Amino acid sequence: MLRLSKMTDYGAVALAYMASRPDAVHAAAEVAEATRINLPTVSKLLKQLTRSGLLVSQRGANGGYVFARRPEEITAADIIDAIEGDVGITECSINHGQCDMESHCNVGSAWQQINSAIREALARVTLAELAQPATLTPPKLRLGQRVIPIKPEF
Repeated sequence: MLRLSKMTDYGAVALAYMASRPDAVHAAAEVAEATRINLPTVSKLLKQLTRSGLLVSQRGANGGYVFARRPEEITAADIIDAIEGDVGITECSINHGQCDMESHCNVGSAWQQINSAIREALARVTLAELAQPATLTPPKLRLGQRVIPIKPEF
């Protein structure tokens, strides 16, 4: 099963909360209280999201975090990349030429195609959509001529 870390899930929850008031300055304590994610985790995530360029930190008495881009311009792929780094379902799907078996492997190009389809689906879902799950239409993966609906697991 392809699964993202708990930190990525928490990061998306924190960002979705912040997207409910995208122009506000959000303190880590406020985000932690609203999302029920513990403060040390929220602080770590907000710093990581700032380093990745999704948020900007503001110092001072009225300091906190603001979006570097509008929630409509931040994608699920951006969030995952910011927290997980480059994500691929296999080593060769993100680092072409790094696998010792690549020269005689029959499945590498298929994994690369699948990985590309997943990335494209993640890039089509914005933070603004994630913040409003009731209106989110589950994405579909396109593999060549095949279209595969993604069914969310709850």
